[in-house]
Amino acid sequence: MNETDLYKLKFPIGEFKKPDSIQNDLIHKWIDDIEKFPITIERLTKNLSLQQLQWSYRPEGWTIKQVVHHCADSHMNSIIRFKLALTEDTPTIRPYFESRWANLIDGTDDNLSATQSLLNGLHAKLGKLLRHIPKEDLSRTFVHPEHGKQFTLDETIGIYAWHCNHHLAHIKLALEHKGKFN
Repeated sequence: MNETDLYKLKFPIGEFKKPDSIQNDLIHKWIDDIEKFPITIERLTKNLSLQQLQWSYRPEGWTIKQVVHHCADSHMNSIIRFKLALTEDTPTIRPYFESRWANLIDGTDDNLSATQSLLNGLHAKLGKLLRHIPKEDLSRTFVHPEHGKQFTLDETIGIYAWHCNHHLAHIKLALEHKGKFN
């Protein structure tokens, strides 16, 4: 498999690109994507066998179950990042080792029910928070030390909407390839 093919498997919807201008309608679309995410995850995974949950979306990629568990971990961190930026002046957030978390016992669990419940509640809470951020607060920022830069909240809403769609595409790829990469 060549580098281009691997890139397409790693980033099936491309990488996030911040728009030059972020308007209200785009923010609302992004929030819609974030709020719908748990429903789509459940629809894609609820009838999968244990074997199917082990399928990866690319060589050396995470399994379907790891992707689902990762999204809960990532989005728990996201709500904290939003709240920090809304209540502090340009806080520095704490990154974490995603790949290490994905290999912990809760990241490899065959049972997705607790994670699905967490995603349902977390995304309802996150959606409510995001829909009620005053327009003037969308320009508030936090520092991500891993990237060495500041992120605005409006951009971060887009990043998490992209993150949802990015990992939904990973699950769809894994299902499409039916264990080819395991």
